[in-house]
Amino acid sequence: MDRELHGRLDELQRDPYPHYERARHAEGLTYVAELDAWLVARDADVREVLRRPEDFSSANALVPDVLPGPAALAVLGGGFGGRPVVVTADGARHQQLRAPIVRGLSPARVAAVLPYAAERAAALVDAFVKDGHVELMSAYAGKLPGDVIGRVVGLDPADVPAVVHGGHRAEELLFRPLAEDEQIAAAEDVVAMQHILDRYARERHAAPREDLCTELVTSVVGEGELTLEHRHELVAHLQNLLIAGHLTTTALIGTAVLHLLRHPRQWELLCAEPERIAAAVEEAARHDSALQGFRRVTTGPVTLAGTELPPGATLFVAFGAANRDSARHPRPDEFDITRTPGRHLAFGYGVHGCPGSQLAREQLRLTLAELTRRLPGLRLADDRPVTMRPTMIHRSPESLHLTW
Repeated sequence: MDRELHGRLDELQRDPYPHYERARHAEGLTYVAELDAWLVARDADVREVLRRPEDFSSANALVPDVLPGPAALAVLGGGFGGRPVVVTADGARHQQLRAPIVRGLSPARVAAVLPYAAERAAALVDAFVKDGHVELMSAYAGKLPGDVIGRVVGLDPADVPAVVHGGHRAEELLFRPLAEDEQIAAAEDVVAMQHILDRYARERHAAPREDLCTELVTSVVGEGELTLEHRHELVAHLQNLLIAGHLTTTALIGTAVLHLLRHPRQWELLCAEPERIAAAVEEAARHDSALQGFRRVTTGPVTLAGTELPPGATLFVAFGAANRDSARHPRPDEFDITRTPGRHLAFGYGVHGCPGSQLAREQLRLTLAELTRRLPGLRLADDRPVTMRPTMIHRSPESLHLTW
């Protein structure tokens, strides 16, 4: 991708909503060169695509914006993974890959981890509550979700920081333009994470436990011998699950707090009436969705919104655009925690709906309960303007400086 086009992509990613607005009002679908895809922006059209996985395959859901160079690819060759995962699978294979994740993130499993999540949330706030200021993304939002999904998967807390860092670096390597030396350093961090996850796969095969890692190992290997191919497949699953489990929730926490503090009356209302927290969680997820969308590819000739598409056409299915569609959500551009929550698409829809959505919601609920109770005077730092990260995958503030 040339520099000019990448600059335009950055601009689109930092604020995609004007592009969505134009696409929703255009006739048919809009082709967006920066995304190299047809933009699906209306709620009804997004739902139609997600209802028809046989016509709109997920095989390209994680196609990178930037292809790493040969030196970085050589480093990645020393790691594990690179196999299809639940996000990129279709049909029976998708159901097979998804089943152990759904079991591992069942309501009972989520309920069981909540006391630990509450304990970690309180401890993280304890660490900065007396300071009068905090950069929330690094001090809190970037830590809690990794601790929690690490607990569910069965990671030792000592391994969580390296796994979280590796997840960030994997996203950076595939979705940001980096100089060659930076690409190599990022690839080394990703491979270090993969070796940690491979160790867990081997340990759980040898000595199963009551955790999601064991569920995955059992689903892939059964009672047989753990082969090298199994190890590659398990690392791919664990890496995808962990990245989805912490980066998405980190982004959700960051955008939720940002919009509440940009609307001080809403924040004050939430502090006065904490029973509104559940509605605030849904409004935050709808208003500025952490996962803006996924790509899909047509499996044959198909017509969508009156636009005829050939086989192999790439679509960007924009959940974030659908969540601002006035046909579904009245006053869609307003952030309003008093609205009656509608059926938004922040966590997807259909067979690929996010199996970790309840865990993400609960962590944001705990966060808002903790912050409104302990720091009702919270506000955005006047001298530190907020910039959104240039990504459609985990949309969040690059940093979030707060004072009280």
